Amino acid sequence: MATWYDEPGDTPVDHVPADYYPEGCGAWFEVPAGHDAGKRLFVRDSIHGSGDPDATVVLVHGNPENSYTYRNVVDNLLADADGTVRVVTMDHVGFGLADTADYQMVCHDHARNLSHLVDALDLSDVTLVVHDWGGPIGVGGFLDHPGLVSNLVVLNSTVFPMPDTGYTYHGNYPTRLLPWARVASVVPDVFWREVAAYIPFQSPQLPVKLYSGLVLYIIARRLGRVPATGRDAERVFCEQFRDRGNVRSSKRLVWQTPYWGHGNVYEDPDLGKRDTGPFYEAMQERIVAEWGPDARDIGVRAVVGRWDPCGKPEVLDQWREAFPQLEGNVAAFEDAGHFIEEARPQAVADAITDAASL
Repeated sequence: MATWYDEPGDTPVDHVPADYYPEGCGAWFEVPAGHDAGKRLFVRDSIHGSGDPDATVVLVHGNPENSYTYRNVVDNLLADADGTVRVVTMDHVGFGLADTADYQMVCHDHARNLSHLVDALDLSDVTLVVHDWGGPIGVGGFLDHPGLVSNLVVLNSTVFPMPDTGYTYHGNYPTRLLPWARVASVVPDVFWREVAAYIPFQSPQLPVKLYSGLVLYIIARRLGRVPATGRDAERVFCEQFRDRGNVRSSKRLVWQTPYWGHGNVYEDPDLGKRDTGPFYEAMQERIVAEWGPDARDIGVRAVVGRWDPCGKPEVLDQWREAFPQLEGNVAAFEDAGHFIEEARPQAVADAITDAASL
């Protein structure tokens, strides 16, 4: 029997935007087992339209965002859909309105929690939307329930071994002098909240402008001079990292980027030796066996920003090899970066409505 609450636990987010979730459609699910047993995940579960849903859309976020990153996608989706739509989003432990993290969480931790949540929801005909680390989290969680998924929409994410060509998070993106994988080691914990509020809203630009802009942004936020654009989202992305446990957990995912899809062994200060390899190996083996053209042959779409390792052609080729049905169903934007749901929410909504036939 699942345990639900109508109020949050120890989230550090104080200012919840009015459009975070519809009234009466937000609740907190208690993780029943594992390292996070007793922790509360935030869940938005809302039905829009009349009658039974024609489709269920589940959107899984990555790092350093939370479910609020999908606000504009959902708005566009509901404006365009002809049928009744069920929308499900969640905040992973350590993010948004969920409980704070007690250790440095990686994808298989979040995927296990998501699998428990799926057990507690009456889902069917799911169009699964994944961004960033939400790819391995969402795919990993739903592969415990493969028959629920009818469509997959990929947004700058992968579950496959990241190719070491072109842009890489550890080598040259956005610059060789300070690639993304090193940012978590260079930026002090106390300033990580500003990184989370700044990075999702950046378009392709010269690295010196990107990082000098970050310094100026940190100063502006500390002085209370916050830009008007995206203020609610910036604030909620920022406030979630007022907790140091959340910061360290978020940074762990940044440190994991060189091993995305490959797996690695590392030492966690609380849990000791951890190995992410088996999680990726099992997922890469099962994803085609369960959802590929010789199995359920699910619908697959991709919307990506090119200014990002997850948006490079080599990654899309891996998705096409696994899912030939993706051919002709990719929208790629040269003038957008990693956070495509922030930069092109209408394109993402279009991909969802197309995949789900809404």
